Amino acid sequence: MRRSRGLTAALVLSLAGAGTGLGVVLMPQASAITPPVAFTADSLPTWQPNGVVWAMAQANGTVFAGGTFSAVRPPAGGSGTEQEAVNFVALDAATGNPTPCKLAFTIGDGTATVRALAVSKDKKTLYAGGYFGAVNGTPVSSVAAIDIESCTPKASFHPAFPATVRALAVSDDTLYAAGDFGTVEGQTRERFAAVDAATGAIKPFTANADEPGRAVTLTPDGKNVLLGGDFFSVNGSNTHALAVVDAATGKVAKTYSTIPSNSVVKSIATDDGGFYTANEGSGGGVFDGRIGLRLSDFTEKWRDRCLGATQFVLPYDGVLYSSSHAHDCSTELEYPDGKRHHLLAQPTDHTGAAPAPVDGFVRGPRKLGWFPDTNDGLGEGIGPRVMAVAEKGDTKYMWVGGEFTTVNGAEQQALTRFASSGDVGAPTTPVASAASVKPGEVQVRWRTSYDADDSKLTYRIYRNGSSTPIQTMTADSLEFERPQASWTDTTVKAGQTYTYRVTATDGAGNTSALSATASVTVPASAQAYPNQVRADGAQLYWRYDDTSSPYVADSSDGGNTSGVQVNAPALRQTPGAVTGAGTAMGFNGTSQQVYSDHRQTVGSSYTLETWFKTNTTRGGKLIGFGNNTTRNSTSYDKQIYMTNTGRLVFGVYSGSTRTVSTGLLDTYNDDKWHHVVATQGPAGMALYVDGQSKGTAGYTDSASYAGYWHVGGDNLSTWPTKPTSNFFAGQIDETAVYGKVLTAAQVKNHFDLAKAPADTVSKVSPTEDTYVNQGAPSAANGAATSLAVRGNPAYETYLRFNLPAAPAGQVLKSAALQVKTTTQTGAGTADTVSVVPVTGTWSGTGTSFTTKPTLGTTPLGTFAAIPDGSAVQSTQLDTAALSAVLGGSYSMALTSTGTDPLWIWSAEATAADAAPQLVLTFGPK
Repeated sequence: MRRSRGLTAALVLSLAGAGTGLGVVLMPQASAITPPVAFTADSLPTWQPNGVVWAMAQANGTVFAGGTFSAVRPPAGGSGTEQEAVNFVALDAATGNPTPCKLAFTIGDGTATVRALAVSKDKKTLYAGGYFGAVNGTPVSSVAAIDIESCTPKASFHPAFPATVRALAVSDDTLYAAGDFGTVEGQTRERFAAVDAATGAIKPFTANADEPGRAVTLTPDGKNVLLGGDFFSVNGSNTHALAVVDAATGKVAKTYSTIPSNSVVKSIATDDGGFYTANEGSGGGVFDGRIGLRLSDFTEKWRDRCLGATQFVLPYDGVLYSSSHAHDCSTELEYPDGKRHHLLAQPTDHTGAAPAPVDGFVRGPRKLGWFPDTNDGLGEGIGPRVMAVAEKGDTKYMWVGGEFTTVNGAEQQALTRFASSGDVGAPTTPVASAASVKPGEVQVRWRTSYDADDSKLTYRIYRNGSSTPIQTMTADSLEFERPQASWTDTTVKAGQTYTYRVTATDGAGNTSALSATASVTVPASAQAYPNQVRADGAQLYWRYDDTSSPYVADSSDGGNTSGVQVNAPALRQTPGAVTGAGTAMGFNGTSQQVYSDHRQTVGSSYTLETWFKTNTTRGGKLIGFGNNTTRNSTSYDKQIYMTNTGRLVFGVYSGSTRTVSTGLLDTYNDDKWHHVVATQGPAGMALYVDGQSKGTAGYTDSASYAGYWHVGGDNLSTWPTKPTSNFFAGQIDETAVYGKVLTAAQVKNHFDLAKAPADTVSKVSPTEDTYVNQGAPSAANGAATSLAVRGNPAYETYLRFNLPAAPAGQVLKSAALQVKTTTQTGAGTADTVSVVPVTGTWSGTGTSFTTKPTLGTTPLGTFAAIPDGSAVQSTQLDTAALSAVLGGSYSMALTSTGTDPLWIWSAEATAADAAPQLVLTFGPK
């Protein structure tokens, strides 16, 4: 089976900033367009044909495109009118506009088409191949030579190719051709031939193949020719789809037998480090990907087995760009069968040691962060078919042609281009959340953003509305792999509430919008259940406290495995499974699930843990491992599911299904919360429910494959006592996965902790507030949206709260006052601000400096200083003093002895998190 790759998410902390980065590997800072990718993913305005582009070449800042079309038109929104272009157009590489060069490739009978273009080394001659009988009226026979400077066909060059020519390659003096022909100039030349590059005279080169040739390329030293196509023999030697022959004679130098019989080679390209093939096939066991081979002995280095009909490969500056509709890269441990990716990039070779062979082949280099995209388009629905790099001025352009009709979701047909500069696309906005399970720590986490041409993004974390980030860090992500990133703020205080927002910036400085605000209150003491789950080593921990779709945060210590919600499960279902803590997620039993956003393999020892509540009689999967995401997995085990009668089954696969089940009378569809844990390790399998052992088995093996965790549903076909539904109907909470076996004592401890009394937090807003001003002693300011504090001349702010009584069996464990500075310049203060009790009477609408109440002398708490910027600030208050007044109305004042005023929002303000608040934490005595 397939092997897992290592952790690919990586983060690095800046030297400035507080806190701790979690689950991370150090990496360098991002740069514009993440190297080694050389092009942005932002498509540029380009004139577009009305058909299919099959071939491209470039010379001197001009790009030549050939195919099957009759006209070109401006890009959507561009200026100009449609122009005739008969199967050929020449365009300026930098502007995308047609040049004055006009060539019409025609034929008297049938449909003319241009299938191959090649430029001589001196950049003076353009060679064209395809199926045509004339160029601008000059008679030719499916191959033509064009003088580039004058844009005219060379009448003296007209070798007779009686059938379609599909590929061309040119040396100093020889033009090589591949295609469907069986003769050239009346002489036998089956599918491959060579003619004089100047005169068109046939050369002795003979490489006869039994099926069509589709690719022909010279090795960089000019000594050999690389042949690709449908064939099974060349010059009588058995070799399928690929062969190496002598450039002068056509004698076979290397044969190949490892490309499946139902696959062909569509394109071959070389660089100084090797040569590369693009492969397409149909049917079972097909090979649709790319191969990297050595030039020294023509042996294979690696094989990328993504499925999706690769049409073209183009190595450039150490990167292999390819066009295809790659929809399944499971064999490469990348993305499962699903969305089509039409343009991909990967290194031309592995960096460092190559991975060990799997099924006899070394996996291809990992995909890079370059994901422009097209649709499948017209005709065969392949999408892009050909690529070329052109340079003009200081800018390089990647041109792409094919049968697509959209690029990056916008209308654009058959041609598009991307530049080496000018990145304008911002990353997606992070979806952030924050959680705290013990004093002194807040875990801020977000699903890494996606940027189509930058895999290394810079994230900035802003606390309490500040305009200055409290932390800056980088993380790596790809379109199909966006692991969670997290950072731990270790400067927080117990009992205080903090808010966080996150942005993502690419190397060119394009920045996403701020994430939605994530708010968290730091507990006065550790929350027993989640703190223990983290301490016991959970590698994935979904608590389902998320406030928005479609992501589920991973609360494990250092975890990077967020979840992706499918079909919008119900959020924030209450009460959750753990006493006094969090919410659950609801599933409809027909289509909803959550899958992990990180492809991995599972070791031989692991533990699955979750809580559930249901009254379903249709069963369903609670948690399991599978090799797909939104589609039914074809490999699936390491799972807990419920039968129609409410029994629980833990199953693995090791050549056959192995299960442990609860007893016939042990059913759990009673609409109550239940805790289920399954383990497998050296001692075998074990199943626990509500802290008690329900069965064991001595099986230590399970299937080994790369996949994803699923909660709420996935395939259950052929499994014992299979329920009516693959999907679970009910609520699920507190899902955790461990890379080890939890002991029976640990399982029982988790169950007990979930039912133990827990702290509760109450947030109380003022029922009245006002401030007084010594400079206007008779003025009342009760309805103002802001409040002020200063010592001289004096401003004093008064706040009245209705305090709740302590819940039964609990006491006040901590109290904090939270305020937010206004947006005006200088709203903060350099002075100490005291919070003192109010002993006199006052009203929000009638109190002035002249009638102000008496204040206490012993502070409840102090703000040492408050910086500018509209940000939330908190200070701890005297718990004993507030405990004595719980259950009643209580007033406090903000005062100062300094001259620097503080301006904060009042309860009447509409700004987010504006109103002052008391944050009260109650817990067991």
